[in-house]
Amino acid sequence: MAKRYLILEDGSAYAGEGFGAGATTSGEVISNLNLLGYQETITDQIYHNQIIVFAQPAIGNVGINHDSYESILPTAKGMVVRDVTNISTNRLSRLSLDEFLQQHNIPGISGIDTRHLIRKLRQLDGPMKGSIVDVADAHAFDQLNATVLTNRQVDQVATPKPYPNPDTGKNVVVIDFGLKHGILRQLSERRCNVTVLPWTASARDVLNLDPDGVLLSTGPGSPLDLGDAVLEMIRTVQAEIPLFAIGLGHELFALANGAELKMLPVEYHGSGHPIRRIVTNDIIYATQGQGYAVVAKSIDRDRLITTYVDLINGTVQGLRHRDFPAFSVQFFADGAPGPHESRDLFDEFMEAMTAREG
Repeated sequence: MAKRYLILEDGSAYAGEGFGAGATTSGEVISNLNLLGYQETITDQIYHNQIIVFAQPAIGNVGINHDSYESILPTAKGMVVRDVTNISTNRLSRLSLDEFLQQHNIPGISGIDTRHLIRKLRQLDGPMKGSIVDVADAHAFDQLNATVLTNRQVDQVATPKPYPNPDTGKNVVVIDFGLKHGILRQLSERRCNVTVLPWTASARDVLNLDPDGVLLSTGPGSPLDLGDAVLEMIRTVQAEIPLFAIGLGHELFALANGAELKMLPVEYHGSGHPIRRIVTNDIIYATQGQGYAVVAKSIDRDRLITTYVDLINGTVQGLRHRDFPAFSVQFFADGAPGPHESRDLFDEFMEAMTAREG
């Protein structure tokens, strides 16, 4: 493996060994605290244009399998790990992590003190740009500092055209903001007949399909960059049919109902995060990928009820509309890569659709 460098816009450089593709890439550097599920992480579209630093020290030891893709074409900009291995005894493995990254032109770098790097990233007051390069010279830093990261992430990863995921049950429209396949898996397990629409779909586009329910998907970037048309679509649709929103969809649902958002100083990406379900006061553990949070004081209590709260930082993790069968969660309800304790929210969505029929 050739020597490569991770350089950051603050002027620091980390030397390591390259694996995967030999490409030079730039992106926002974020940390991921998952101990399992590196394939689900690297293929999740919320990591579009991001370089992912993994807290798990050993990556690659279960290979890549057919069942753990969250998108067909991953768009992350790189992986940073302590140790990488291409030896796997996993019977489901179809290729190594190194081969997978080469196929998708994604560079990786190993031999990095990821504990030190993650600690540094979590002490920041905002995003940090970085690059994976062959030489950490002045030119490389000049190129990095001149790089302007796009704010059109959803445009770049969401489907431009509708497509079906057929079955014989409830008719569900999924609005794609950067859809992860775990959501489609959960709907398929419940025999839902799914139509996926682009995020630019209007309320009329949705209602013309006569769905039993609508799901707003996860996705990358800032919800504040998507404009008012999508908020108007949400306001119209939630008054007509059951609506379930996850991740970026949750943030848009909050905005559409008058709440405000704040950007977190450091994005949180990890699993096993304790979340309190307010109605029962029990604790669930969930996977998160969060860069924004609903401002609790901005919630219109005549319209919305807070349903879940983060036990570590106190952020709002779930909302429910008082007048309509519409609800949302910030965390990943599909449970990919795990834990799976929040998957019952899809059953709740099914119940809302069934109640509407009655």
